[in-house]
Amino acid sequence: MKLRLRLIASSVFSLSASLYSALVVSSSAQAQPVRGLYVTGSGGASFNQDQVVRLNSIMPAGRDVYRIGETGIGSIGYGLGNGFRVEIEGNYRNNSLKYQNLGTYKAYGHGSQQTYGFMANALFDMDIGNHYIFPYFGAGIGYGWSTMNGVNLYTNDNRLTEKLGGTFGNFSYQAIGGLSFPTPWIVGLSFVTEYRFWTMLAPQSHTADVWGTQGGYNSTHEDRYGRGNRDTTTYFNHSLLLGLRYEFNPAPPPETPVSNPTPEVPHSRNSQTYLIFFNWNSADLDDRARAIVREAALGYSSVQHTRIEVNGYTDNSGSQNEKGKRYNIELSLKRAKAIRAELIKNGIAASEVDIHGFGSENPLKKTSENTREAQNRRVEIIIH
Repeated sequence: MKLRLRLIASSVFSLSASLYSALVVSSSAQAQPVRGLYVTGSGGASFNQDQVVRLNSIMPAGRDVYRIGETGIGSIGYGLGNGFRVEIEGNYRNNSLKYQNLGTYKAYGHGSQQTYGFMANALFDMDIGNHYIFPYFGAGIGYGWSTMNGVNLYTNDNRLTEKLGGTFGNFSYQAIGGLSFPTPWIVGLSFVTEYRFWTMLAPQSHTADVWGTQGGYNSTHEDRYGRGNRDTTTYFNHSLLLGLRYEFNPAPPPETPVSNPTPEVPHSRNSQTYLIFFNWNSADLDDRARAIVREAALGYSSVQHTRIEVNGYTDNSGSQNEKGKRYNIELSLKRAKAIRAELIKNGIAASEVDIHGFGSENPLKKTSENTREAQNRRVEIIIH
């Protein structure tokens, strides 16, 4: 058991290191900001690799061969807003047994191997510059159970018959790679397609009732009945999945930064105004925004002024109800606070800066309702 735990810890460390390395290498791409609670459901095809059957006192050695089966995955997770997300998953796989290869003989069968379990996953979403497709990858560890459900194997000459059953559990881990496709008509809903490599550690041990002879079947028992354990090596599975993910508090993909066409605009004879524009649903400052703040701070310090007014605004997207209006007011105030913090960094005293958040009021450009407009996502620095 200690050896298994060390192997699992080593695998998890390696997967985590690979995840971190891939993140560093791909640092030029920004993360899709999945944030808050989400749920995912998916289903698809299950492909079992052949499993080696170990020889023992009643069992012939061989190799189990499975048909293509089905996989179902359900998960609930939390996005951290920086590209990383964590989730808890429940899974189910079902593959019918085609035959056991006994070398020069085959034991054909019916029944299936079913696996189910739970996983804890860590994933990373990436923005590749396309708002409609986001690759992601991740890894997980957990525990699973394998059940032989109604499995019977027999050779054509009926000299060997096996009846298998029982459930066995062991630690499991997986690697995940996928693509998500946000839907334009339902905010927060995405189609997902995935590949998953999932494995459960060996040995897989199930009960077996065996009737048969020794001749030609690599078996050590004579023409009689035997009962015992049937052990197989590590279980490997490949799954291809399609599904849906729904985010309860969706964040938009980042837009291309908007340049400031008019960084300095006259507000009145006795005041000076600087405009700073923001990405949709963001209060982050880029290099252009910081340069404008430095210019405003320099302008305030070079001439005697009385105060600085910082007013934040949003466009009117998402403002159709009271909840949306409150959210936009909070976002506009968050933008104003970000500008005030940058002014303070540039030597302006906090007591000299007044901030306000007006939401979607006073747009620079008139638009229809629920419209994303770059010119309205702004902060005005007014120097009096």
